[in-house]
Amino acid sequence: MLRLAVLGCGAIGMQLIRALAEGRVQGEVVCVHDLSRQRAEQAARISGAEVADSLEELLHSDAQVVVECASIAAAKSMLLPALELNKQVVLLSTGALADAELLRRVESRHGSKVHIPSGAIGALDALRAAREGELRSVLLRTTKPPRALEGSPYVRQKRLELGALRQRTKIFSGNALEAISAFPANINVAVAVSLAGLGTEKTQVEIHADPAARRNIHELFAEGDFGRLYFRTENLPSRENPRTSQLAVLSALALLRRLSSVLQLG
Repeated sequence: MLRLAVLGCGAIGMQLIRALAEGRVQGEVVCVHDLSRQRAEQAARISGAEVADSLEELLHSDAQVVVECASIAAAKSMLLPALELNKQVVLLSTGALADAELLRRVESRHGSKVHIPSGAIGALDALRAAREGELRSVLLRTTKPPRALEGSPYVRQKRLELGALRQRTKIFSGNALEAISAFPANINVAVAVSLAGLGTEKTQVEIHADPAARRNIHELFAEGDFGRLYFRTENLPSRENPRTSQLAVLSALALLRRLSSVLQLG
């Protein structure tokens, strides 16, 4: 059975910990860490894990796999030290890899494994396959309720009054690198799409706020010598965190299940 350390015991981390404790996915959580000692202790009570007082202590536990559910900043601090200790990493804050230098250093570590869930979008396997030929264009169009976008750096900088919107409005257009800087808590999926396809500078992103939306909608458009691809997901927000789609949590569980499975798909 895989021994897991969980970094971040917020909404997503806690859902993963509960699923593992209930046996819905095979794996044993042996160590947890969170900036909130209270959250970490709650996670420890559920899982039977030890509470690490620091990131360093978590990384030096006997866990084989570190599951990051914290933040882009935490992911950047954790990634290389974890790989140097020969840990596998499950990375949920994919936006950390928008940092080109960090991505280069991660990719240079042959033999190391960083596992990235598909998150709130599908068709990444098709996009990876399309890249083996000539992939000419990739566009990710995301539509969310205004409350899911409030508080983002871009919204604050532009002083956007999202609560005043009465119809679906495009509030951002740019590449994936710009998108993850503008919306670090909302658009990790853009970096996952970039890694599967054309990279952060050539992947185009649109973000729309829609007061009538009840779901987080991601539409993926791609074109190349394979033909054309269109994929749409309409995701219910996580009950614990409206900024995150419930499918993002489920995709992390599916990845953990795959790590311990003989049969590998895609």
